[in-house]
Amino acid sequence: MPAWHWEDGVALAHRLQLRQGQSLVMTPQLQQAIKLLQLSNVELQEYVEQEIERNPLLARQEGDGPALDGDAPEKTSERREEMRLDESDGADKASRELDAGSDDVYESDGPSERGGSTEASGPSAQLDWSKAGSGKQVSEDYDLEAITAEEKSLRDHLEDQLQLAGLNAADRLIAARLIEETDDAGFMRGDVQEIATALGTDVEDVEAVLGVCHGFEPTGVMARNLQECLSLQLIERDRFDPVMQKLMENLELAGRRDFRRLADICGVDQEDVVDMLAELRTLTPRPGAAFAGDAAPTVTPDVFVREMPNGAFAVELNADTLPRVLLDRSYYAEVSGLTRTDEDKTFLTECQASANWLIKSLDQRAKTILKVASEIVRQQDGFFVDGVRALRPLNLKTVADAVEMHESTVSRVTSNKYVSTPRGVFELKYFFTASIPAVQGGESHSAEAVRHRIKEMIDHESRDAVLSDDQIVERLRAHGIDIARRTVAKYRESLRIPSSVERRRIFASRG
Repeated sequence: MPAWHWEDGVALAHRLQLRQGQSLVMTPQLQQAIKLLQLSNVELQEYVEQEIERNPLLARQEGDGPALDGDAPEKTSERREEMRLDESDGADKASRELDAGSDDVYESDGPSERGGSTEASGPSAQLDWSKAGSGKQVSEDYDLEAITAEEKSLRDHLEDQLQLAGLNAADRLIAARLIEETDDAGFMRGDVQEIATALGTDVEDVEAVLGVCHGFEPTGVMARNLQECLSLQLIERDRFDPVMQKLMENLELAGRRDFRRLADICGVDQEDVVDMLAELRTLTPRPGAAFAGDAAPTVTPDVFVREMPNGAFAVELNADTLPRVLLDRSYYAEVSGLTRTDEDKTFLTECQASANWLIKSLDQRAKTILKVASEIVRQQDGFFVDGVRALRPLNLKTVADAVEMHESTVSRVTSNKYVSTPRGVFELKYFFTASIPAVQGGESHSAEAVRHRIKEMIDHESRDAVLSDDQIVERLRAHGIDIARRTVAKYRESLRIPSSVERRRIFASRG
């Protein structure tokens, strides 16, 4: 019976009730699994080193020698798995090859995202998980001034601008490769033809993307030579007139101080030549010199993809990026016999649990990366055969459903993880491309394929048949592509193609 009492003329009662509810509890084990999954291979090595330093039961296995204490099951970094993929393979084969079932890092060993909780039984509760998920090691001596004063590399600066350039997925791949070929001085040293061949695209496409990159800051960056670098800076100053252009085409004469010949070529007197050379000296011959030259480390791929003789693709982990750690059971047996106090026994038990969980988390991380990368390769196999034009529509949900994981898991796996392919090294997230729906519910089309169709239509138009955006929409719908006029305009602008009115004027100017 409830206990009644009166307050301000109102009868109130106290009673006990049981209610069942769901809540998400982030255990230390789950936080560690999430943290390890999103770390890059460099950050992972640093994290494991710190764990080895503070956990006396963790040991590093050097080389390819036998495991300490003969405890092979504790060894995670010896794993180097391979899958042969073709169009007929599905997620079931991936699970069998990995021997990982369909477990998710969010669901296998901790509370799922659908609710529920488990008791913490892994690492010590004394471990600091307040920074889990940051992807970076942050010291307790947080120095805001040091962080804001940190030098930025030229590559970081260019990649930041690339994110804002509005390029499509295929062009971003090309731009990323061009940035990789840019040296510390700011010059793009790669050969355009070789880059086009490696990526399976046309030289014209690479040239067009390079033209967009030439608009990045600092002005003149990613030029292929000094002449192009200075010319870009003169164009920005609106000083690249025909006379200056002739001077730039004969810079070797300026180097020999042959002012008389330069004057004859440019059609001006020698005094004007001296003035133009003085203006050139105000330009920057090394646009990348202002940035930190040692802040762009070499990218180490997490996954290798190679084509097999039968046309299938082999996907394997890079064993060099997997930390070699194991539990030193012989040392544990030796120390456990010397413990006397309950405090020492508790500490040793927590160290053992923490070591076991770290090893299990590293193994789960390796399986998850390989599983997701294998599915991406399966989905985008056309890219590895035909290049960037064969990229298919792909999003996180498609991959997540195929490998039976959560979308957030796939997102973490594809961030800061790189794959080495016959066409170059790419971040896994670059293989996700937008899709354009098809008419009457047919198979959707990738945004890049649609852009390519638009470009082909405009390239083949004649002076008397310039296509408007509405006409392009009608033609695309005739090919089963459901697209809006504003989307066509956006794609056309991303390809740096003028409007139909401007194109008519260009035809008219050509006579």
